[in-house]
Amino acid sequence: MKSSNNFQKQACVKVLAVSALLSSSVLASGYKIPEQSLSGLALGAANIAAVDGADASYYNPANMAFLDADKSELQLFATYVHLPKMTYADNANTSRNGKSKDENIVAPLFHFTTPAYHDNWRFGFSVAVPGGLAKRWDTPYQAASAKKFSLRIIEANPTAAYKINDWASFGFGARAVYSTGEVASHNPGVTKMDMEGDSFDFGYNLALAVRPTEELKLAATYRSKVDLTIEGDANLNAYPYVYSYNGGASVEIPLPAVLDLALAYTFFQTTTVEFVYERVYWSAFKQIDFEFPNESGNPILGSFGAARIKNWEDSNTFRLGITHLATDNLKLMAGFTIDKTPAPDEKLAFELPDSNSKNYSAGFEYKLNDDMSIGAAYLFSDKEERSIANNEYGVNGKFSDGGAHLVNMSFKYRF
Repeated sequence: MKSSNNFQKQACVKVLAVSALLSSSVLASGYKIPEQSLSGLALGAANIAAVDGADASYYNPANMAFLDADKSELQLFATYVHLPKMTYADNANTSRNGKSKDENIVAPLFHFTTPAYHDNWRFGFSVAVPGGLAKRWDTPYQAASAKKFSLRIIEANPTAAYKINDWASFGFGARAVYSTGEVASHNPGVTKMDMEGDSFDFGYNLALAVRPTEELKLAATYRSKVDLTIEGDANLNAYPYVYSYNGGASVEIPLPAVLDLALAYTFFQTTTVEFVYERVYWSAFKQIDFEFPNESGNPILGSFGAARIKNWEDSNTFRLGITHLATDNLKLMAGFTIDKTPAPDEKLAFELPDSNSKNYSAGFEYKLNDDMSIGAAYLFSDKEERSIANNEYGVNGKFSDGGAHLVNMSFKYRF
């Protein structure tokens, strides 16, 4: 195990880099929020092939081609995210036990789609909060590397769809992601770090929809890798060296590409079952190389900014969603998700103590009239306990509890 001083010197690199890493709508596991609409949350994001509203602009723009050609649609909604306390129990030293604070995040969102243009073209626009994180540890051992870090993300996603024929279409869009984060660590008498940064980065998304029969829907979507270019200010104090630094800092992190393959089938004209396989190409995340101005001439900054190998693994997510039309006005939805973490045991640390999860979700939508509807949904993310034995970041114990609760309220209007 590394000394607490050496462990802390590496922490400022790790914490900001992982915070930057979370600013993507395509995160595998972690504290991602892929549920970006009422049906998205109720179905656990198993709404790629059969999505049939304005949220198609975000989940599968190709499906916009199959919406009512004469109508625009606007979806307004908000998602409340509650992150319960996480518990860490050390295997060898109970003084290192700790609990994080619980966190609450509110994410207002909307989706919009236009009527058809020249019969074949449709356009959409989404504003989403695809990821967010707030983690605080006041217990001393954890606070030495992750006393606080928070991340707020907004994504603007303009999209377009072209209808090839009555049973096939393709879509595409641009992703503009703005993220801002704040991180802090405090190891009394050794080091103290405060850091803020933000980033404005771009990517694209592609989609294909095929409907061989009225009942069967197939879809494939792809979100590109985006390199986040985080820049900000750092305040570093290394007490044993009687050293402080106030100045710029930057790090570039690859956000991996994501591929979704989906199949939906409607039974008896009332019940649709959808399965989604998601592949997140986390193997692009090989190392973190944190940089300070004039780093090469300063041994302390050189230590903080040394490149560190991460070697994350590609991860899989499996989603199952069921939609049932109970009446002409009432739609019921439920979902189940198995989400695999990309972080190997030897790379796990306190700023993102991630694990595999199972998500359970349900919701409803009620049609007030032909053009307006309201709805609500709930999702529970159940994180597995994870035990780590003496890894390189000073973790030698078990993480438990944690998880997430999400609640969504929605209003839809067609005009």
